Amino acid sequence: MTYVIAEPCVDVKDKRCIDECPVDAIYEGARMLYIHPDECIECGACEMVCPVEAVYYLTQVPEQWSHYTRVNADFFEELGSPGGAAKVGMTVNDPPAVEELPPMGAVNRGRTRRLDR
Repeated sequence: MTYVIAEPCVDVKDKRCIDECPVDAIYEGARMLYIHPDECIECGACEMVCPVEAVYYLTQVPEQWSHYTRVNADFFEELGSPGGAAKVGMTVNDPPAVEELPPMGAVNRGRTRRLDR
C-alpha cells in the first residue's frame, strides 16, 4: 500500500481526491474513502488536494492514525481488486473500526491543511 486515508476523512468524504486520482484507485465507503493498495501509482495527487489532511504516504501516517493502514486494507478484503472505483460506486463496506466511530463530520470539517504542502 502506498497512500493511506486516515480518520480525518470519516463523515467528510470531500472527494477532491477522487477527481485528482489518474488511475481511479480511490473507493467510497459509507463513511470514508479508501485507496486501493494495488491500484495506486504513488503520484501523490490525492494528498495535495485533501482539505482535511486525511491522506498520507504509508511511512508518514501519524502515530494516532497508524491503524488506518490496516483499516484501508480491510476495506478491500471483501471487495477485492475490481480495477477502478467508478465501476463500483459507493459501497457499505466500511470495516468495523470505521463503522463503530461516533459521528465525526463536524470535528473533521474543522481541520486545517498542513503547512508543508
